[in-house]
Order: sequence, then C-alpha cells, then structure tokens
Amino acid sequence: MANLQMTGILEKMTGKDKDYRYMATSDLLTELNKDGFKADADLEIKLSNIVLQQLDDAAGDVSGLAVKCLGPLVKKISETRVAEMTDRLYDKLLNGKDQHRDIASIALKTIISEISSVSLVQSVLVLLTPLLIKGIIIQGLNIEIKCECLDILCDILHKFSNLTAQDHERLLMALLSQLNSPQASVRKKTVACIASLASSLSDDLLTRATTEVVQHLQNKSIKPEITRTNIQMVGSLSRAIGYRFGSYLGDTVPLLIDYCTSASENDEELREYSLQALESFLLRCPRDIVSYCDEILNLTLEYISYDPNFTDTMEEATDHENYEEEEDDESADEYTDDEDASWKVRRAAAKCLAALIVSRPEMLSKLYVEACPKLIERFKEREENVKMDVFNTFIELLRQTGNVTEGQIDINELSPKWLLKQEVPKIVRSINRQLREKSIKTKVGAFTVLKELVGVLPDCLADHIGALIPGIEKALSDKSATSNLKIEALIFTRLVLASHSPSVFHPYIKALSSPVLSVVGERYYKVTAEALRVCGELVRVVRPNIEVCDFDFKPYVHPIYDTILSRLTNPDQDQEVKECAISCMGLVISTFGDNLREELPTCLPVLVDRMGNEITRLIAVKAFAVIATSPLKVNLSCALEHVIMELTAFLRKANRALRQVTLGTLNTLIVAYGDKIGASTYETIIVELSSLISDLDLHMTALALELCCTIMSDKRSSKNINMAVTSKVLPQALTLIKSSLLQGQALLALQKFFAALVYSSNTSFDTLLESLLSSVNSSTSSSIVKQALYSIAQCMAVLCLAAGDEKCSSTVKMLTEILKDNNRRSSTKQHLALICLGEIGRRKDLSSHIQIESIVIESFQSPFEEIKSAASYALGNIAVGNLSKYLPFILDQIDNQQKKQYLLLHSLKEVIVRQSVDKAEFDSASVEKILNLLFNHCESEEEGVRNVVAECLGKIALIEPMKLVPALKVRTTSTAGFTRATVVTAVKYSMVEQPGKIDEIIYPEISSFLMLIKDHDRHVRRAAVLALSTAAHNKPNLIKGLLPELLPLLYDQTIVKKELIRTVDLGPFKHVVDDGLELRKAAFECVDTLLDTCLDQVNPSSFIVPHLRSGLDDHYDVKMPCHLILSKLAGKCPAAVLAVLESLVDPLQKTVNFRPKEDAVKQEVDHNVDMIRSSLRAIASLNRISGGDFSVKFKNLMAEIMNNRGLCDAYQSIRNE
Repeated sequence: MANLQMTGILEKMTGKDKDYRYMATSDLLTELNKDGFKADADLEIKLSNIVLQQLDDAAGDVSGLAVKCLGPLVKKISETRVAEMTDRLYDKLLNGKDQHRDIASIALKTIISEISSVSLVQSVLVLLTPLLIKGIIIQGLNIEIKCECLDILCDILHKFSNLTAQDHERLLMALLSQLNSPQASVRKKTVACIASLASSLSDDLLTRATTEVVQHLQNKSIKPEITRTNIQMVGSLSRAIGYRFGSYLGDTVPLLIDYCTSASENDEELREYSLQALESFLLRCPRDIVSYCDEILNLTLEYISYDPNFTDTMEEATDHENYEEEEDDESADEYTDDEDASWKVRRAAAKCLAALIVSRPEMLSKLYVEACPKLIERFKEREENVKMDVFNTFIELLRQTGNVTEGQIDINELSPKWLLKQEVPKIVRSINRQLREKSIKTKVGAFTVLKELVGVLPDCLADHIGALIPGIEKALSDKSATSNLKIEALIFTRLVLASHSPSVFHPYIKALSSPVLSVVGERYYKVTAEALRVCGELVRVVRPNIEVCDFDFKPYVHPIYDTILSRLTNPDQDQEVKECAISCMGLVISTFGDNLREELPTCLPVLVDRMGNEITRLIAVKAFAVIATSPLKVNLSCALEHVIMELTAFLRKANRALRQVTLGTLNTLIVAYGDKIGASTYETIIVELSSLISDLDLHMTALALELCCTIMSDKRSSKNINMAVTSKVLPQALTLIKSSLLQGQALLALQKFFAALVYSSNTSFDTLLESLLSSVNSSTSSSIVKQALYSIAQCMAVLCLAAGDEKCSSTVKMLTEILKDNNRRSSTKQHLALICLGEIGRRKDLSSHIQIESIVIESFQSPFEEIKSAASYALGNIAVGNLSKYLPFILDQIDNQQKKQYLLLHSLKEVIVRQSVDKAEFDSASVEKILNLLFNHCESEEEGVRNVVAECLGKIALIEPMKLVPALKVRTTSTAGFTRATVVTAVKYSMVEQPGKIDEIIYPEISSFLMLIKDHDRHVRRAAVLALSTAAHNKPNLIKGLLPELLPLLYDQTIVKKELIRTVDLGPFKHVVDDGLELRKAAFECVDTLLDTCLDQVNPSSFIVPHLRSGLDDHYDVKMPCHLILSKLAGKCPAAVLAVLESLVDPLQKTVNFRPKEDAVKQEVDHNVDMIRSSLRAIASLNRISGGDFSVKFKNLMAEIMNNRGLCDAYQSIRNE
C-alpha cells in the first residue's frame, strides 16, 4: 500500500502541471520525514533519480522543495546510492548549465550537512575531495565554478577536517596555490578553507603553510591585493589554531607592524587587516605575544586617531555651552566623505586595543598612563560606529579594572583605581560633549560608559554632578529620546544616587526630580519601573537623616507621593511596575510619614490590599517592614490590625521567602507597635511560630526564635503568652538543641530564647536546667552527637548567667559532682559537664570554686578520648575567666606533665585564641614563658602537637607582634625542617581578615617566610604554600610586591615530581604512594585564591599551559581545584583560555568518559560521579566563552556530551544551577 502511494507520488512529480509537481514533491518530503519510512533497492534508484531530476525543474519553488528532500533522503538510502548522487551533482556543478549550477551547489552542501555516520562520510569524502581539488586547481575553469568548489570544500573541512587526514597535504598545496589568484572572491574563499583545515593539520604541514604565507609577506614586490590576502590568512590561521600559532609570531608580528606603518596613504585595507591580525594574536596567543605588546600598544594608539582626510581645528567646548546653540550650529564634526575608509583603520585599532586590555591585566597601570587619555580624547570620533567601538574599548578598560582590583581596599599611586580617579574630570568633560550630540546611539553609549565608571569607582563623580545633570535632564525630557536612552539614563541616575553622599545632590534636586517624576508616567513598563527605582533613591537623598536634615525636603514630598500613588493605584500595569511602586511607596511613607498624616488613610489601605494579592504580597510585606523600622513611628492605626492578621496567616504558607520576610516584618512591627497589638494576637503568632522551629531550615528557625524573644521581652506580655511559649515553643527548642546541624545564628537565637525564658520569670531556672540536662539523660551516649553537647552546654551557660550568681554557683557545684563520679556509664554526663564548665568559665570567673582546675584535669585520665578533649577545652576556657590564676597553672602542667602535653597545649590554645579574638593582652612575663614553652615544642615528632603550637604562635603574634615576628623570622633558618614548617604555619594563622597592628610589622618580613616555598623539605614547602594562600585571601596587599618572584616558585609546586613517588611493598600487592600530592593540591588551591585577589599579578597564559593542563590530568584531589580554576579563568580571562582551548579538551574528555572498574567500591563510584560533574561545570564555563566554536575539538566534545543521555542530563542540571 505504501509502495503504491509512493508510485503515485513519483508519477505526479513528472507531470506537466507545475502545481501537481509541487504538491507531489511536498508529499514526498512528508513521507521521507516519517520515522518508519524504508525503501527497497528499486525505490532507492527511483527516488534518487526523481529528486535529482526535480532539482533542474524550471519552477524555483519545486526545485527548492527537492533540495529539502535531499536531507532526509540521504539518511534513508544506501551509501552507494548517496555516493552516486554526490558524483552526479558534482558533474552537474562542473559541466551543467549555468542556471543549474547554483542548485547543484546547494544540493551538495545539503548532503554534507546531513550525513553523519562515519562510513557514509568516508565514502562521500573519498569520492568528493579529489573532485573538488581538481575543480580548484584546473586552469581556465569558470571562476564561479571554482568559487562553488571552494564553498563546498569549506563546508567539508569545517565539519570533517579530521577525517580527511590522508588528503591534508594535497588539499593544502591546492589551496595555497589559490592565495595568489587574481580573483578576490577566490582568494577570500581560499582563506576560509585553509582556516577550516588548519585546526586538524599536523605541525609539519602547519609550519609549511605558515612559512609559505610569511614568505609571501616578506616579498614586498608582490601585488598589494595579494599581500592583503596573506595578512588576512595569518589572522584567520591564528583564530583557527589558537596557541599553536604562537611559535610563528616572531616572523609575523614585525612584518605586520612594518606593513601597518609603511603602507601608502590610501591603502586603508592593508592597515585594517594588519590590526585585525594583531588583535587575533593578542587574544589567541597571549603567552607568546608578550614581547610585542608595547609595540602593538603604540601602534593602536597611533592609528586609533588615524584620520588623514580630516583635521579637527575646533577648540574643545566648555561644559557651560548652551544645548540649543550646539544643536543648531553646523559643526565640523559633521564632515562626511563616502570614499573615506580611514574609519575602518580606527575601528580596527580600537578593537585591537580592547584585545590588549582584555588579555593583559598585568599591563593595566601602563594602559592607564598611555592609553586612557587617548581613548578619552577619541570620544569625539566623528564616525558613529567607530565611536561605539571606542566606548566599548574604554568600558573593557573599566571592567578589567574592576576585575583586577576586586576586593582591594588600599589604593596607592600605582593602583589602576587611583590612576582612573585622576582621569575622571577629563572623562566627564568628554562625555558631556557626547551627551550634547544629536545621535541617540551616542548618548546611550555615553551613559553606558558613565554607568561602568560608577560601578568601578562608586564615589568618583561627587565634584561633577552639576555638569552631568543637564545631560540627564535632556535625555529624560527630550521628545526624540528613545526608551533605550531613557532606561540607560535612569539606570545611571539610580547608580550615582546610591553611590554618592546625599548632600552632593541637594543643589540639583529640583532639576533632577522633575524629569524623573515625569517619566514615571511613561507607557513603556521598563522605563516606568526604572524611574520608580530612581524615585526610591531620590527619597533617600532628599531626606537622608530623619532626625537632622539641613535640606528643605518638604516641597518635594507631595509631588513624589502623588506620582507614586498614581502608579500604585493603576490596576492594569506590568508586574515589575507594581512591585517597584509598592516598594517605593513603602520608602516614601517611612521617610516622609510625618508630612503625610492626612494621606496615610488613603495609601495604607492600598498597600494592605496588595498584601492580599498573591503576586504582590511578598513585596508589600517588605514595604511594611521598611515602614515599621522608620524612626518616625508612622501612625498605622488604620491598617495595623489587618496587617498583623495577614502576616500571621502568611506563616502557614508554603512560600519560604514569604515566611522569612513575614517573620522579620512581624518582629519590627512588634518592636515598634507592640503596645497596639492584642494579647490574643500574640498567642496566635506563637502557635504558628512553633511549627517553624526545626533543623530542616535553620535560618527560618533563627528568625522564629528571635520573634519569640521579642514577644517575651514585651513588659505587657501576659501569663497566657508565656504559657503558650512554654507549651508550644519550648518543646520544639528542646528537640532542636539535640540536632547535629544546629549552629550559627540559630544557636545564638536559641541561647537568647532560654535567657528570655528566665528573664520573663514565667519558667523557673531549675525547670529549664532540668529540661536541658534531661536532653542528655534521655539519650544514650551513642545517640547524642558531640555538636548537641556543645549546643546544650552553651545554652546552660547563658541560662546560668541570666539566673544570677547563686544559681550559677549551685550549677557549677552540681557539674563538679558529676565529674567526681567515676561511674563509666555516666560518660556522656561527664562530657557535658566538662563542656558546660568551660562555657560558664569563659563567661564568668570560677576561681571561687576551690580546686576546680584539679577536678577538670583529673578527667585527662579518662579512657574516653572525647572526655579528654572536653577536659582540655574546659580547662582552657576556665582559664580565660581568670588568667592570673589559671594560666600559670596550665604552663606549669605543660612543663611537668609530659604525658598530658598535647591536651594541655590545646587548653593553652583555647586561652590564646580567645584572647586574640577579644583583643586582650597577656602580661609580658606570661608571654615570655608561653613563647619559650611553644618554641621548645616546634620540633615535636607529633604533627598534632606542631599544629597546635603553630596556631598558638600565630594567635599570640596578633597580640604581641613586636615580639613574635622577629622570633619567628629567626627560626626560618633553623636546621630542623619541622621548626621551619611550624613558624611558616604560625604566620598563616596570624593572617586574619581584620586589619591589625601586626600588618605593618610583618609587611617587610613576610618574604622571609614565604620564600621557604623553595625549601628542600616538602613539608616546609607545603606550609609556605598554605601561608601564601591565606595571605592572598585575607591580606593580598602584603604579598603583591613579592608575586613576580613567588609565582614561578608556586607554579613549580604544581608539577608531578617523580622523586616524591614511591612504591610500598605490601606482600601480595604493591601500593604507589605520591608524597607530592598534597603539595600540588595546595599549590593549585593557592592559584585559585590569587585569581580572586591578585589577578593583575597573575599571567594566566603562562600558567594554563603547561601547569593547569597538567593538573587537569592529575589525581582526583588535584583535578577538582583545577576545574574550579578553569571555570574562574573562563569568566575572568576568556582570551587566555580560548587561546589554548584545544589543548584542554583531551584531559576534560578523558575525565567525563572515565568509568570505574566493575568491582569498584561505592566511595570510588561516588568520587567518579563528583569528578564528572566537576569537569562538566568547567566545560559549561568554557562553552559560555564567545568564540569557543572555533575549536573543532571542543565542538566535538560538546556534541559527544549532548549525545550521551547521562552526560547530557548532568550537563543541563549544572547549567540550570
């Protein structure tokens, strides 16, 4: 039946009626696209013949459908038949009529794009490649045919160049011969073919191709158009093969620079192509181009203002010129010349400079000195497209500044930010001129530059606001202004209002507020939403301080209020506008509430109404939170009851974000308006709160407990409220306290909750204490986790302090009695008692309890390790409460009790760490004694002892840097490796985030410690790497000057060293141990940190290959940080990554395709899954880089991932994270 139907279709396709032929061909296309379609040998012949016949149909729409039929047809017929069709199509291309040549070419391209099976591709390529080569090199062949052959060959090479390896040499020779063709179209298509072929060429063939092109460039006697083609060729080659072209730069770059400078005045294309090739070199070969960067910089700065046909004799306009006069004047800037192509040179120079900025972060300071003034000057560019490129180049400079200086606080005279700040007046003057231009595109570009500038230097425009206000006003008020211009102007206005001191804007509020308020009424929702956000900032600026305000804000209150109210009450508007209007009205009421008393009954019900709408309720709750925090104590009587009722109901909603915001808002409302809220309402809230207290959501739990504390702290809290807390919330709190997840803000909130229970006098101290202790008693020692014991102990300590001295003293006695009990069954109780004593002792002096230290130290004899550790913790914390009594005791015990030394050192560490956190000081005698003791233990054989000693030394260094830093430095030259490692680790512990007095003392000495990275002992090297990583994270300015010397040493630690690999004979099998693994892992993690804080000092190109490339193929523990580094580099230095992308594919491909052995344990399987996800994250980051599609290898890797269902699903989930 199907064959009969097909026969009917084929008969109609040969009919005389064009419409019949069209319908029949359409029916054939439908049949071919069906999954179940199959053809026997006879039908295959008929189908291939009829489709090829239809290609020559006089009706264009019929032949077009026939081409579409080829796609599914080649997948449904045999390889022999496809090869036969390909041969016939090529013959038609070569020998057919002119009118059939185009359709034959399109048909061949369709076949090439549709075939996918390797065997079919091979058979088509074996047939077609020699024919195409022949078509290219035949002398006297029609130029159009040669161009079609080159087009088809380009498609083949782009998709299958790696499958044509046996023909690479023939293809290359044939194509290179066409670079000298007299026809420009042939040369252009040849360049594209060679670029597609280059990515899969061997090094020898690539060298031959490049050498021939360079020889042509060196020959100054050849025709200029051939030279231009060869320059295009080297640029295309570098784009195609990336870092592999780096070895040829020495021959190529000087030639291009010479051509650029010596070209004739009218040869603009030669200069343009040369600059484009140099741009490609900068982006694709960043490591090898280093030595030419200064020359390229000078070249781009020279040609960015290259305009031989125009001389700007106008004097720079002042900032005070009248807008209307400037618009009416005929300016010399309006010069045009249709034959002038110099703009192409300027555009190429701007793009080349942008490539230099993006790829060379280490040159940033030099670029600010040499390039920044030139770029600012070129804002006056007369060709609009070039002006946009100049703007974009300057924006790249600003963005690179932001990347490099991210997280840096100190700005010195060599800092890019400081250099940028010096240029701000020039930038503002130049941008102001652009804001006066008629062109909308220019104005949008100018606001984009200002926006980026404020993002990098938030407070830089304080002295220039007056100069910029007219430009903003005109952009918002001008009838010719587009929505895009208004949005850009509004975004800039919002950013500048948010980042500068309010007083800066006060002289200009009138000029600024009027146009902003007028655009709130715009019809386009994006303009309106952005205008409302600006209004929010305007409100803060107009009245920055509610208590004291020097500026008369009252004239602006009602205009702002009326404008926002009109938007707030408008029903048919976009969701974004609704949210912005609600948020802005909340700010208006909280800021101007005392001037809007009569209006509150009108606007507050509207906000309440918005709380009832599911779409706007979240933002409305936030608005009431803002109003409640206002010091004006706005009168909410007309809405408060309804608001509280709605908020209480929201606590039951599934929306987590809504519940969180509701808890915060209720807290602020109860603090501000608690006297107006009824007791029954409180009880309802408490009941709802109890269901939110759980370790499943600790953030929510913390908010719920804080709200509960706020309710209990209200003096008017009734007995019923306190009973509700005790019956509903307390049981949840006692369950929570046993959770192993409890920590941070939730634990602090729980402590406050127990203290509030005591202060409220509703629940007795003894009852609460018994409840806490029963949490342990009711659990066996195996069921209660260590973290829960610490949580219970902290809550007990807070409880004792809240109850007063008498209760505290009786509790301590009770705890010491537990310790005296030698019953091993009570080990959990003893564990808790020790931690409790430590927590109480840290907060209160326990010296009145005689011999408490001896009782605690007795627990050092316990057979249980956790009790020994708890005793050490308790002794140290008790000492914090009374240093003069207990510190000498600990030091004496360390000297005399060798067996207890490790535990006693931990006690000493608790004392020192607590003192450093509290910024308290020891007396000098104690410091001397502590130091002698610690330095004596630097060489301990036990790694645990050395680590404790190092942490103690590091924390003492924060307290007494003048004594410690010199003492540590002296020991960097010790003959004992353990001592050197310990002092470097001590320096690591002293590198805390907060600035301190140690900074200026350690700054000149830090190199003595970090240079131990080249020590012969691997333990010392690892300690130095870890110290460098911590310094880079917390105090980058201390190490920036040392990085040129440290980085090569750090990179050296990433290399696998064979001398650190040993084989351990375990009898039946041998085990390979890599002693350098931890060092390599630490080194890569250090580089990861440096990329965040010292990007301007790191040269990514010299690190990626070979170091990162090697790490991607290393052990599991090393690959993970390498994947993170690669993802980070893809975002921050995409050009450097793109240049070597081909070389990174193999290790990534190997990782995603690795499968563990069948008998692998679960841990190995899980490790492999984590590794694959990690590598897919890196691949996803690489895929986001613009230009990654130039790499054939990477494209194939992405295709492989997409065709593997498991990998594809994992990749998509990572993309959606």
